Amino acid sequence: MMIIANILVGFVAFLHVCFLVLEMFLWDKPFGLRTFGHTKEFAGVSKTLAMNQGLYNGFLAAGLIWGLCLGSAGNSIKIFFLSCVVIAGIFGGITASQKILLFQALPAFLALVALFLT
Repeated sequence: MMIIANILVGFVAFLHVCFLVLEMFLWDKPFGLRTFGHTKEFAGVSKTLAMNQGLYNGFLAAGLIWGLCLGSAGNSIKIFFLSCVVIAGIFGGITASQKILLFQALPAFLALVALFLT
């Protein structure tokens, strides 16, 4: 079960690296505009905020990777960062887009459950 938990944690970390790239580098590019459904004008005025969001997503990914590198000794670190992701995902789902619940909160929640079952 620990292997499954670590695969899920790694998947959540991968997602957050993808979010970092989308928000920091692709926000105002055609792929980013399609992904988030924003206009070029909105992306232009919100680019700095998106870059900040992306940086935070990178920190979440780094924390999860750190926990993975420590093996079972990093379980409390994984739990902390996954909990942060779930909370952020719920908040984003309520305030921004319900898609965030599916793409951010749910994978982190499943990883948390898998960790607790180990």
